[in-house]
Amino acid sequence: MVKKCKLSGKSFNNGYSVSHSHKRTKKRQYVNLQKKRIWSETQQKWITITLSTKALKSLAKGIYSI
Repeated sequence: MVKKCKLSGKSFNNGYSVSHSHKRTKKRQYVNLQKKRIWSETQQKWITITLSTKALKSLAKGIYSI
């Protein structure tokens, strides 16, 4: 399973984990993904998709339509 939002296309961000002695090691900061059941107006049925929480908030505001 790809850790990617189906609606916005968000995936991970590359960053550094910084220790107390300021040694930096690379790490990935993943998106907060949630599985949601959403009613599709075009298909007239429930669909289950993996969304980021930001896309879910935008969906509630009416920015996206499924």
